[in-house]
Amino acid sequence: MTNTATTAKPTSNSHSAAPAENGALVSTQGVTTIADTVVQKVAGLATREITGVHALGGGAVRAFNALRERIPGATASAGQGVSVEVGERQAAVDLQIVVEYGVAIADLAKSVRRNVIGAVEQMTGLEVVEVNINVSDVHIPGDDDTDEQPESGRVQ
Repeated sequence: MTNTATTAKPTSNSHSAAPAENGALVSTQGVTTIADTVVQKVAGLATREITGVHALGGGAVRAFNALRERIPGATASAGQGVSVEVGERQAAVDLQIVVEYGVAIADLAKSVRRNVIGAVEQMTGLEVVEVNINVSDVHIPGDDDTDEQPESGRVQ
């Protein structure tokens, strides 16, 4: 019985080590504040790194950003399809993604979660408490060809 209690103590110590590590943002020498947009961009870029993620955002957001990309000098937002809640020591991330057809969504979600948590925690020092993923669409390779045909007739 004593061994079981001893085993439980290191587990709780390892959990308490994470907040101490995240406490580096608040010290006697000052406070470091991480803006929501920073976490949003880091999470968006980390999501796009995973093979099988076609795009981020719902249909309306993707259409708006496609228009924005046509404006000279404008770029799509790295935080597209990403919403975050950021506290002093913790962050929560919500993602809306489009997956490639044929990809195992459960495995993809696990990879995205692992990459987003790793990137956000490493870059910001914030503890990521959750990453919620909403798969809003499946990209079929032939779909892009039909979308581009009407646009090719436009004068540029």
